[in-house]
Amino acid sequence: MRFARTIALVGVGLLWFAFGPVVLLLGAAALYFRRVRAWLRPTRRVVGAWVVAVLALAGLAVVVPDGWVPIAPGAGVLASPGYVGRPVSGFEGVPGGPLGESPEVRTRSYGVDACRRIELDSHDRLVSLCGSDGAPVLRLVDRGNLHQLAVKELPTSKDAACPGAFYVVGDRAVVATHDQRLLVVATADADDDPDLTTRDTVALDIPDDDCVIGLDGDAQGRSWFVTDGGRVGVVDDGAARVLDLAEQVDRPLTVVGDAAYVVTAEAAYRIGPGPRVVWRVDQEHSATPAALPGDLVATTDDAASRLDVVVRSGTDGAEVCRVAVFEENEGAADRLVADGAGVIVQNVHGYAGVRSTTLGRTTAGGVARVVVRDGECTAAWTADVDAPSGAPAVAAEPGLVYAYTKRRSWVGVNAWYLTALDLETGRSVFSVRTGLGLLRDNHHGEVALGPEATAYVPVLGGFVGVQDRG
Repeated sequence: MRFARTIALVGVGLLWFAFGPVVLLLGAAALYFRRVRAWLRPTRRVVGAWVVAVLALAGLAVVVPDGWVPIAPGAGVLASPGYVGRPVSGFEGVPGGPLGESPEVRTRSYGVDACRRIELDSHDRLVSLCGSDGAPVLRLVDRGNLHQLAVKELPTSKDAACPGAFYVVGDRAVVATHDQRLLVVATADADDDPDLTTRDTVALDIPDDDCVIGLDGDAQGRSWFVTDGGRVGVVDDGAARVLDLAEQVDRPLTVVGDAAYVVTAEAAYRIGPGPRVVWRVDQEHSATPAALPGDLVATTDDAASRLDVVVRSGTDGAEVCRVAVFEENEGAADRLVADGAGVIVQNVHGYAGVRSTTLGRTTAGGVARVVVRDGECTAAWTADVDAPSGAPAVAAEPGLVYAYTKRRSWVGVNAWYLTALDLETGRSVFSVRTGLGLLRDNHHGEVALGPEATAYVPVLGGFVGVQDRG
């Protein structure tokens, strides 16, 4: 047959798409036989045709504008379930996230964009700080179709470890740039149309080699920031005041009322206006704190063999209670998420980048809930799901925790899911597959919830949105 070899190669490609990398391994094993190698020996014309096809696809990804095509599909569509569980039933309110009723998954490609957080402005448009340190950008994205509405290029950095920081209040995004400034950027023009225009600039008064890794605002309109060099600053009335803690910081800060909670490699702090140290307590390797009712703050401490969730008094830092979560020497957390009565802890132990989850692999896994009642900390439940990195989101109504998870696959399929857990029991309610392959790895990206029962996740290849149909 004239096109037998081409048909065979196309067949292998289709089988790879259906069943994943194991097909390529079997194909490679077939090359052990001399007759197979001789039969598949390609002509120059065949090689040229395949090279042109690959270059055309690669060129298409560069030419097409950001946000106008879906993220490229991965392999293993028939080797992993598209949906597991069942929808939430009996709920009649306005849900804070998807209920699992025939959920629709939308994706849009933005290259290898490395976004980590999504916030919504007052017009319910998505705002995210994306890109590499060599080319950071602020993106404004339509929450429905995930198309890009506006983009703003930001100053570059020579520090490859500096992720940048931003927050959104109303129709303004406040962004810390790599040239040691704070930008106030409007997300709408005078006619409320999408726009990204700088309205104000403030110098941060920190060294050129320092990097802002956490930024948030308070109710008085002040901006608080923390740098990886251990400097905590407050921006008020167009000027920055800075306090040097002289300790390494690798987690964002949490602002509550007129103060900020900061964790360093050595201690946990409450910083008051000034800025000044209200209290300091020794504590190692903490996650980003979470504020709880009753003037409490939760952090983590992994100085011992297990990860401890520690709850302290916001007034003086005194320890109220603590409880261990996850297995011995297999617990780590980036950020705690408050849920009203306690915190959700996602185990990110073992995630060292996308190589940690390639070829069907997963990490240590686990999502836990710690409840605080009457001065006692209790590990209410631990869910046996693998959410390798980032942080979950909590919807008080209908009482769900949304985590971005991955299933272990012995045939090398990288299948990613948005998984809803019952807030009270930790039981997995439903999981919807968001896609396959390397580009669906959220790579530290955090789940965000939007209006009309939607959930969004920034992933390595762009943005993923999940919404119930109907």
